[in-house]
Amino acid sequence: MQTIRINDTTLRDGEQAAGVAFTLEEKIAIAALLDSMGVQELEVGIPAMGAPEQEAISAINRLGLKADLIGWNRAVRGDVAHSLSCGLQRAHISIPVSPIQIEVKFQGDIAKMLRQLRDTVNFAKDQGLFVALGGEDSSRADPNFLLELLQQAQTWGVSRFRFCDTVGILDPFGTYQQVQRLVQNLTIPVEMHTHNDFGLATANSLAGIKAGATSVNTTVNGLGERAGNAALEEIVMALKQIYGIKLGIDTSRLKELSQLVSRASGNHLPPWKAIVGENAFAHESGIHSAGVLKNPQTYEPFAPEMVGGERRLVAGKHSGRRFIETLLVSQGIILSPEALQSLLESVRRCSMEVKRNLTSEEVLNLAYQRELTYAN
Repeated sequence: MQTIRINDTTLRDGEQAAGVAFTLEEKIAIAALLDSMGVQELEVGIPAMGAPEQEAISAINRLGLKADLIGWNRAVRGDVAHSLSCGLQRAHISIPVSPIQIEVKFQGDIAKMLRQLRDTVNFAKDQGLFVALGGEDSSRADPNFLLELLQQAQTWGVSRFRFCDTVGILDPFGTYQQVQRLVQNLTIPVEMHTHNDFGLATANSLAGIKAGATSVNTTVNGLGERAGNAALEEIVMALKQIYGIKLGIDTSRLKELSQLVSRASGNHLPPWKAIVGENAFAHESGIHSAGVLKNPQTYEPFAPEMVGGERRLVAGKHSGRRFIETLLVSQGIILSPEALQSLLESVRRCSMEVKRNLTSEEVLNLAYQRELTYAN
């Protein structure tokens, strides 16, 4: 687990989220920031989509980034040729592996699918490309069929296999079992690609890593098809804080990266979003605020500065006396115990009326009224 590789696919699967379309400038900015933070590999798009996509991929390739760049392709020679025309040296080749996907895309003709895959892999290898194979719908494939296919693919020169939970139907226990079997019977590394249809994308990717996968596909903010993918910020911080794995990624810029992708995608994050949400380090409850004022570790798993966030103690329905008193003292205001209790009740009442937290200015205005009242 000490050699985990992040392969971020924000520019490919992330942009496939409904209604998302990055501009050329946005793609370049996202790629450059991911690279400067230390993300090891970027899946930069689908060259076969046409000229605009190829222009963007070529522009990113010309940046001279440290990260490895890889393009997504179907098992079609022409797709790989487009990847080559963009200057890419790594090709991901995707093939359906579940009965339902093979039926839809190859009319159930497995022999035809295998011939086409081998032909495409051979073409890519002949061009000197690093070839990664993606098993679309791996989680619903017949385990024996999948393993046999991958053992053949190894002999063709495939260098990595991407296990795809394409419709997000696995739980961490099932993920662990399926991935462990592959890891134990393959010589090439396994990469995780999980979707969040049941809210388990991050957990399933971590389970795959525990089972021996050494690479994981992520997207910033979990952006992606339907309910999205495993979130980069969640995977990176879970590996760092839970498993003690340092990936060489500058986590202090995660909030900055999140905000960049949020703006580019036109999608606002829910405030409770893990790691980078507005409320990830916000405390309203009186018990929590009092604890954090004494020792932030009482109610925070790590310091907000580690991800570029900041701690906020906010006034609202659940606030306690300690936070209100601390806020007042910071402004040179000292109220009698009776006035402080009256102010607390007003803060709670006002917060309920406006259905939000009160700003510091609003709390201070309420305090000034009581200060004058109790001074007379």
